[in-house]
Amino acid sequence: MKHLGDAYLRTWTLRLMALLAADIQDQLAWPGGRELKTKDVVEEVELLCRVSEELAERSAFDSKALRPLRVIGRRLGEIDGTCRAGLWTNALATDPAWDDIRRLARHVLLTTLGDWRQPLPRPAARPRATTEPVQAPLTTPPPEGATGK
Repeated sequence: MKHLGDAYLRTWTLRLMALLAADIQDQLAWPGGRELKTKDVVEEVELLCRVSEELAERSAFDSKALRPLRVIGRRLGEIDGTCRAGLWTNALATDPAWDDIRRLARHVLLTTLGDWRQPLPRPAARPRATTEPVQAPLTTPPPEGATGK
């Protein structure tokens, strides 16, 4: 890998794929009481799907994993606005798109790491009460220098 930032983004992508690949019971339990909006999950995954294209161009991400990542991006694009408006835990239970995304995320992890069963990322800490709304990331970003292996 040429850039430390590439390793960081690759690790972040793989951690989010681990969450998307997890069994539904684990996905439902993962937020730990936080109200995670579907819209936020979709936006973060779409971003990392686009970033992975550039990572593959720089040989920092397995190009074999790009096809399922592209399909994940397209599948997310098909989720309509009303389905994006609610909580992710509700969408997991009612929208079949998340079953497809789970299967595709497992393929990404199998291709990249050899096994789809990966530890789930730690949820990001809840933002502290402020007068300004704060958008917290879905997961705690990997430490600088993490390689995702």
